[in-house]
Amino acid sequence: MKTIKTLSALALMSFALLGNAASVPEDKIDTLRLAPLDSEPTPPAMQQVLNKDIKQARSYPMQPPIIPHKIDGYQLDLKVNKCMSCHARTRTGESQAPMVSVTHYMDRENNFLAELSPRRYFCVQCHVPQLDAKILVENDFIDLDHLLKAEQTQAKH
Repeated sequence: MKTIKTLSALALMSFALLGNAASVPEDKIDTLRLAPLDSEPTPPAMQQVLNKDIKQARSYPMQPPIIPHKIDGYQLDLKVNKCMSCHARTRTGESQAPMVSVTHYMDRENNFLAELSPRRYFCVQCHVPQLDAKILVENDFIDLDHLLKAEQTQAKH
């Protein structure tokens, strides 16, 4: 009986949401889709990965560093982590790549481990290659340093 009541409540909520969605004018809906829903346009060409091997500045505190090189064909699965062939502590002298942060060797209770933490093993869940792509959505992000400088400048005047 509870299941029937729950399903009835969900159905009622769904109809209410559909009614509200239909009342929003089309010109008020933001979307990145450029084609009607009933057509399948040719997708744009894949963007080129920047392959400069130059460390990128971070846009905000605690931002994971961007991968400054191509990673096409890198094996990254339960058996092999290709990233660690250059970024492991024992390999950085030879590769000149930055070593992964010590936080990648810590468990949830901040205990240090001999190996990479399982929660930090799959690098591309946080780190991504930089693409040479046009901006899809305008961004008005202002770095904290710029905000502080502007505040100091206003305080002086």
